[in-house]
Amino acid sequence: MNSENSIHKFKVKLSNGEFKRISDYKGKVLLIVNTASECGFAGQFKDLQDLQNQFTTDEFEILAFPSNDFGKQEPLSGRSILSFCEINYGVKFTIFDKVSIRGAHAHPLFLYLGDKKQNGKVNSKPKWNFHKYLINQNGEVVDYFYPFTKPNTSKVKKKIQRLLTQK
Repeated sequence: MNSENSIHKFKVKLSNGEFKRISDYKGKVLLIVNTASECGFAGQFKDLQDLQNQFTTDEFEILAFPSNDFGKQEPLSGRSILSFCEINYGVKFTIFDKVSIRGAHAHPLFLYLGDKKQNGKVNSKPKWNFHKYLINQNGEVVDYFYPFTKPNTSKVKKKIQRLLTQK
């Protein structure tokens, strides 16, 4: 697949301020999640880490993008978010710098993820924290899960497993 038609065309900022190309994740199944440390769903950080631990292969990654867009539930920034998640939930997966998910300043990655005209598959813009997008090895959006769907449910795990075995 051409990277112009996938998430691989985006560049994002890590919590340490460095930029990372999403194309660095080519060949991996991704679960992209918008997060917030003070959200009622913040317990899902632990569930996400458990999911990452279950799929200990180099072929699966969770990418978290903190946002303050919903209920102002992410007051932290940069490395403070990373420290909070590591200390309170044992998070080891990648947490990027805080981004806007919606509105005039929304990050282009999230505009792409939530718009079927751009991604070709799903039309589901996050309405709250912990909205999840499942991405295949080619960088294509294949599914999404609402915030109330816990990451460690059989529904999520089966879809990840299916992608991992499709190669």
